[in-house]
Amino acid sequence: MRVRETARGWTAVWLVVLALAQAVALLLLWRIAVHTALGQWIDTVALTGNRIGQDRIDGPVNRILNAMSVVSLLAATAVIGFIALIRNRKTLAVTTTLLIAGANLSTQLLKYHLARPDLGIDPERAAAGNSLPSGHTTVAASVAVALILVLPPKVRALGAFLGAGYAAAAGVATLSAGWHRPSDAVAAYLLVGGWTAVAGLLLLVFQRERAASSSADAHRGAAAVLGLGGALALVASGLALSWLARLADIPADELTRRPLFVGYAGSAAGIAGTIAVVAALVLAVVHRLVPRHKG
Repeated sequence: MRVRETARGWTAVWLVVLALAQAVALLLLWRIAVHTALGQWIDTVALTGNRIGQDRIDGPVNRILNAMSVVSLLAATAVIGFIALIRNRKTLAVTTTLLIAGANLSTQLLKYHLARPDLGIDPERAAAGNSLPSGHTTVAASVAVALILVLPPKVRALGAFLGAGYAAAAGVATLSAGWHRPSDAVAAYLLVGGWTAVAGLLLLVFQRERAASSSADAHRGAAAVLGLGGALALVASGLALSWLARLADIPADELTRRPLFVGYAGSAAGIAGTIAVVAALVLAVVHRLVPRHKG
């Protein structure tokens, strides 16, 4: 029992660290992407570069984005809650519902209350104001991580890959359609990751004393693949955007095709890499939050 309590305590510490780390990352992203000229310029280059090959991907992009609505979010939340209930996990059903609701409500509050200064970088979209975080991306990411939490261990890893892929596609789609800047999608993932850590703490608080987790449910290999893939994508994104930053004195609409493509592709890699890492972190710890034997 003492060993179990120690493991539970370290899990709680790890969740607090994750929540704080993602909150700090979100704050830094907002400060750099929204309040600096370089950050606004990179976002604008990525949005300008989305025109390259847009005709070929217009159909899939529109299908992904049009599938997201308040009704679809409510339906997905109901399905996730139902999965938890048929597994006789009432606390999990309530917690995942709070996770989805909290992430999406806080996204809307931030989007409408954060200010975006006009630094003269993107006059075409200056009147639109702040767009961080992305609501569509938050919907996809919150459903994806909630699914990882409620699925049974046998299909949890598959659910993590499918959920991360869907959330990544949604984030890139908002960029491809010109609906959101890349920083908006990344901010949505960090916000969802923070809410997931808080949800994990709630699950620990209400976990029964006799609950027993199994290392067989840890899915370390799948979490490592997701995490490593995400980390490599983030490194590629960092290299691409670092190369692009050398051209920051040139207005985005005057750049040639190559830097525009680098800005778009590098940003897309950063979007996909972020959600892969977030999903990997959730997958790595979920067996302790939702033990096989609830006690």
